[in-house]
Amino acid sequence: MFEIFDLAHSIIAHITVILALLFLSAFFSGSETALTAASQARLHQLSLRGNRRAGTVLRLRRRNDTLIGTILIGNNITNIAASALATSVLISLFDDAGVAYSMIGMTILVVIFAEVLPKTFAINNADRSALAVGPAIRVFVWLFQPLSIAIRFIVNVLLKIIGVKGLTSFAQHEREEELRGLIELHTGPGPDVSEERAMLRSILDLGEVTVEEIMTHRRNVSMINADLPLDEILDELLESPFTRLPLYRGDPDEIIGILHGKALLRAIRGFPGENMSDLDIVEVANEPWFIPESSNLLDQLQAFRARKEHFAVVVDEYGTLQGVVTLEDILEEIVGNIDDENDVTVSGVRPQPDGSFLINGSVTLRDLNRDFEWSLPDEDASTIAGLILHEARIIPNVGQEFIFYGFRFRILRKHRNQVTQLRVWPVIGQPLGLNEEAKINQS
Repeated sequence: MFEIFDLAHSIIAHITVILALLFLSAFFSGSETALTAASQARLHQLSLRGNRRAGTVLRLRRRNDTLIGTILIGNNITNIAASALATSVLISLFDDAGVAYSMIGMTILVVIFAEVLPKTFAINNADRSALAVGPAIRVFVWLFQPLSIAIRFIVNVLLKIIGVKGLTSFAQHEREEELRGLIELHTGPGPDVSEERAMLRSILDLGEVTVEEIMTHRRNVSMINADLPLDEILDELLESPFTRLPLYRGDPDEIIGILHGKALLRAIRGFPGENMSDLDIVEVANEPWFIPESSNLLDQLQAFRARKEHFAVVVDEYGTLQGVVTLEDILEEIVGNIDDENDVTVSGVRPQPDGSFLINGSVTLRDLNRDFEWSLPDEDASTIAGLILHEARIIPNVGQEFIFYGFRFRILRKHRNQVTQLRVWPVIGQPLGLNEEAKINQS
């Protein structure tokens, strides 16, 4: 009788411990999901408002490797211990068959109650669950820290042996891709949402876009010859829609200054004599600021701010003039076109009733992708005409058609070797990004 009572008491004690271990396993599983799925932006805002639990969760997430290591250690210890105790109890009741019963029973219990149930609850209540478990997980992180450090050291050694490296840059890339994914998920009615998505994408792209891609090409730059009489210089300045114009002397490639309209008016008003021909226009102009065409927009924006400049002359590796770029050009990459009363609007894109678009060859791919949410690649070409030349590998003739990247392109006009106008149709079902799939039709 006493042996039966002792056996029943032992079994009850073991079952109690097993249930407690399953509860801990569920706690670790749910905590892992909650802490990794919680919104970092929302937690940051709560922390700024004085929520200490949010601050605790953010500190835990900054040491993500230690956090995950601690949770995995706790989860595995509890699962293994619970399975061992269950096997011991069932062997005492069913002999060798208890091993199979333990494996089947514990698998069901662990999967349902220690994995699926807590993780499902945590993923649906990520922020609230993270705030709830944060303080307790911090205690376990402290308790398991020596073991976690030892395991992490062994793992790092093994990774080095097999040649895995660059984990930090990979994590940074993953965070950027996650942010881009969140931007694409930002949807809603109305055109404002599309513009917001375009602005957010442009901010992330500033470090990848070069000045060459957005500059005004030298062919389209308005310049003033410094050797002209003052009256003619004033006429050109007044006729131009721009406030700042480059000054050259002799060769248009030789920029010697940047003339600001207000500076010239101040100089004329403050000139002591009546003979304005004695006014040295070069002394009135500012020193030109030359920048390489390979500069990215993020660095250039910071340089504009640091130098308190609004205008730069773009040169290539040989120092040859390529174009000009302004602070407004960079800002327009973020917020879209900023038109004022002096701007000359030349969009270069005309939608047609049949769903096609008449596009000037000089229209940039970035403008097309922004305005129409297309995905034309702009790594190897900055304009739509440049893309045609890059993909076709030939100088096309008028009437030729090309199909690539999900669009059909027909050459409408050409000036010498420059494509000046083309018609573009989106092609449904065409494989994207396959240059080898390009089709060339000679009309």
